[in-house]
Amino acid sequence: MPDVRERTAPRTRPLPAGKPPGRRPRPAHSLWPYALIAPAIGGMLYLLVYPLARAVLISLQDFRLRQLISGDAEFVGLRNYRTLLSDPRFWEVVGRTFVFMAVNVVLIMVIATLVALMTERLGRGGRTAVLCALVLAWAMPVVAATTVFQWLFHSEFGIVNWSLTSLGFDSFDRYPWFANGTAAFAILVLLIVWQSVPFAAVTLYSALTTVPTELYESARLDGASALRIFRSVTFPMLRPIFMLVFSLEVIWTFKAFVQIWVMTRGGPGDATTILPVYAVQTALSSQRYDLGSAASMVTVVLMSGVLVLYFRQMFRQEDELR
Repeated sequence: MPDVRERTAPRTRPLPAGKPPGRRPRPAHSLWPYALIAPAIGGMLYLLVYPLARAVLISLQDFRLRQLISGDAEFVGLRNYRTLLSDPRFWEVVGRTFVFMAVNVVLIMVIATLVALMTERLGRGGRTAVLCALVLAWAMPVVAATTVFQWLFHSEFGIVNWSLTSLGFDSFDRYPWFANGTAAFAILVLLIVWQSVPFAAVTLYSALTTVPTELYESARLDGASALRIFRSVTFPMLRPIFMLVFSLEVIWTFKAFVQIWVMTRGGPGDATTILPVYAVQTALSSQRYDLGSAASMVTVVLMSGVLVLYFRQMFRQEDELR
């Protein structure tokens, strides 16, 4: 009968406690990750935090042209904010700013959503053409687009007046669009919507491509209409993207300055003056840099408040759905 020898497992040295096998010990405090992000943090602090802190400081000082040259500004506390908040014109500008923001954001979100849904249903050639057109419109510089709109609505050489007159509307012959407050406000809304829709539409279209087609097929088999599918399938799936685009559009329209300043400088009268334009007008025309900085800080606070209220409402709705 053959001998059966018991094989014993080779002896291994026990691993030290607390050290997983196959891993080299790393230093507890490595500075290399922090060194990699240090340039980005430094640039952000210099370009964002320092100007904001400087504006807050100026808003708390008596800072005019003499103080700008000499540098000996006196600290006055909240006096500039009291002066600003007691100005009736300031509150008119605040109301106009919220109307301007609401009109722009609603139009941008509605049109961008419709364009994204349309692009998703097009064929390959049509989709490519629409996306190229959106990217080209989005890539046009702000000042160049504003100048084009100025020429389109020029009273003598504008193509809009020529087209309306050719159609029989003789009252628009040499019509001064920018001398009418309502017309100038509408042109600025049209310009900002035209500039903002491409980004929102491309972003929403990219998000639409991630929705599983099985959900649409199941909803259609259940007899759901197109509006019902959007409300019950598309929008809940894209809610985070809608929140992101909405917040960005609120920020961009709330601080719109270049288009208004190049086209109307806030006129005629105060018809197109919103908070950023009001801050620059106060700082430059009256050389009250302290009041201009205070108006800028109020703009930041109001814009942040709008975003906080919106996000609270959205998160509350998400909690209720859960």
